[in-house]
Amino acid sequence: MKIGWAIALPALLFSPGFVAQAYAETYYVDANRGDDRSSGTREDQPWRSLARLGDFPFQPGDRIRLMAGSVWKEPLTLRRSGRAGAPIIVEAAGQGPRPRIDVGGVSPYAIGVIDAGHVTVEGLEVTNDAPVPAHRIGVLVSAENRGVTRGIRISDIYVHDVRGTNDRKDNGGILFRATGKQRATRFQDLRIERNILWRVDRSGIAGISDRVSASNWFPSRNVVIRDNYLEDIGGDGIVPRGTDGALIEHNIVRYAGSRAPGYNAGIWQWSTDNSLIQLNEAAFTRTRYDGQGFDSDFNSRRTTFLYNYSHDNAGGFLLICSPRRDGSDNLGNRGTRARFNVSRNDGTRIFQLSGNVSDVLIENNVIHVGKAMDIQMVVATQWNGWARKVRFVGNSFKVAGTARYGRESGRSGPDYLIQAGFAPVRSIRFKRNSYLGSHVDLPPDGFGQPSIPYEEPALDWQVPTFDPARPEGFSDFLDRHRAWMLAMLQRELGRPILLQQPRRNSIFQARR
Repeated sequence: MKIGWAIALPALLFSPGFVAQAYAETYYVDANRGDDRSSGTREDQPWRSLARLGDFPFQPGDRIRLMAGSVWKEPLTLRRSGRAGAPIIVEAAGQGPRPRIDVGGVSPYAIGVIDAGHVTVEGLEVTNDAPVPAHRIGVLVSAENRGVTRGIRISDIYVHDVRGTNDRKDNGGILFRATGKQRATRFQDLRIERNILWRVDRSGIAGISDRVSASNWFPSRNVVIRDNYLEDIGGDGIVPRGTDGALIEHNIVRYAGSRAPGYNAGIWQWSTDNSLIQLNEAAFTRTRYDGQGFDSDFNSRRTTFLYNYSHDNAGGFLLICSPRRDGSDNLGNRGTRARFNVSRNDGTRIFQLSGNVSDVLIENNVIHVGKAMDIQMVVATQWNGWARKVRFVGNSFKVAGTARYGRESGRSGPDYLIQAGFAPVRSIRFKRNSYLGSHVDLPPDGFGQPSIPYEEPALDWQVPTFDPARPEGFSDFLDRHRAWMLAMLQRELGRPILLQQPRRNSIFQARR
């Protein structure tokens, strides 16, 4: 055994990861006590400005510690890369308020990870406010003409008061952007976790990619957006784009669509494959232009909504939509699955099938419609065409108000006028669904079922709340919220909750 260690030790000492760790340095930045002429490598000799970090030759494994109580009126820009097992880490240090980056509109972003990989940023507070809205971002992760950018972590960041413009989707709280006219670019192993986003315009957490067509498909992989809290979002809450196998898990999005004109929803994806959206809460989306808690959008395949809770959204629970396929920029919307979700007191449209969507399965969901509510439970609408191959199986529709079924016959602002029947939708089937309460124009599997009045029983619907003005209790809130969600879902669904892992395309599933 001793001989084995003697042989292995030199190899270990000279391995790239070990060398990076052995020579890693820690740097300190203090806006109150620092001096940019100091060494920066001792806590009692910190740098003062964030600009000091911009061109410094940080090495893999280095740590940059921003001291508590500091406030900077300038952006933090990171352009150096770590490596696997030795990321460059930016973190909070010391006792007191979070280090705060308050750029006040002097920069388009407060934190920018620009063309750098294997970087972790955690524990900070950022704002980007100014009197007049403009293109502004809290945290920007950007890669351009880099091929594959790996290993980025954005966690425990308190992002608030970002006064972006509601005329553009590509600004707001946290944006990850992979572009490249000369070289296809994507992210690999990107995690956005345990962040608070409050009062941001326009998007909460959003992805941008320019490689999303069938002939130009280079998706980001192993993207995880988890355990984030978003409240008072001008437009959309969480929107990945250009990903394969993204996991959007246990996020809470409340009061999306608060200011932005046009169409908005709580959590959705666009131009993705194999997105898994599970154990999220989407609530109080304010607009009825879309306005659903969840949306499966176009140029996408095999999106799964599993174990989510949607409630009190003005536009309803779930939109599945696509304009006409064009064979290149839009493959339509194929293979959406919505299984074991709960909707309660969502308004206007619970399930909307809009345009060219196909191979849809809506299965084993529980829908509660409150007293005095009059909603469209299933409505088919046209968007350069109609849906085909849709199945509703084993869902429980519990209606204390009134639920209607049918297809679009006209529009009135954000609302659809409907009439009985689903033609010209092709092959829409209803099997083993249960209908309690008042239903108008029931689907065929409801014919002959006894009409049973329904009044919702007294149950625990008091989902844990969180005040984003007091971020100190966030970890405890996340634990309580997850526990409540799991208990509620098991009660409503009557079965154990078995979370899944996303999958990615195989070589046999190329875009076509």
